[in-house]
Amino acid sequence: MDVTILNYVQDHCHNRFTDFIFTLLSRLGNGGAVWFSFALYLIVFPHQRQQALMLCFALALSHLISQILKPIIGRPRPFVTYPGKTLLIHTPSGYSCPSGHSATSFAAATILCLAGKQFAIAAFFLAFGIAFSRVFLFVHYPSDTLIGAGLGVACAFLIMLLYQF
Repeated sequence: MDVTILNYVQDHCHNRFTDFIFTLLSRLGNGGAVWFSFALYLIVFPHQRQQALMLCFALALSHLISQILKPIIGRPRPFVTYPGKTLLIHTPSGYSCPSGHSATSFAAATILCLAGKQFAIAAFFLAFGIAFSRVFLFVHYPSDTLIGAGLGVACAFLIMLLYQF
């Protein structure tokens, strides 16, 4: 199923517009850049600082766990397993599963949702776009992004639980 979806996206979803959009979305997810921007925005307002800190902790935790899991799972990236495709982004190193972009994006979107922010729905759309961009760009399998998303949601709930203690 993973390879079928991956091949479908590669064969039917590329054009000049989508190549630009999904490359941009992937770059926004690099290092959690867009999500740290949300945190910086929130930290400016005194009554939003705890949400900003939870957002930062969720990003850090989801990133850390995804980086620990990658060599344990050891799944090669699609462009390694199926060479011959020209990548639209710089060739990422390391393993494929879980997707760190997906983990941090869904951790951030979940924190924003649980904190009741008015842009939570937009954050989930952005998180989904960033996750899909990684499949679109042939650097992750769909299951890598689903596992990353699940990891991110779990990290966000853990941070929220720890915050309540």
